[in-house]
Amino acid sequence: MADYKCMECNKKVGPEYLKKKVRCPYCGSKMLFKPRSISTKVKAR
Repeated sequence: MADYKCMECNKKVGPEYLKKKVRCPYCGSKMLFKPRSISTKVKAR
């Protein structure tokens, strides 16, 4: 399971906490998001 980030305080929320509640343990916000990795485009020759 991936780490999520809080929309309010921008801190990481680990999967062990999400099993209990869907709230940020730091500020109490219900808005969490999953950060995406940056994709790299490769040009064909």
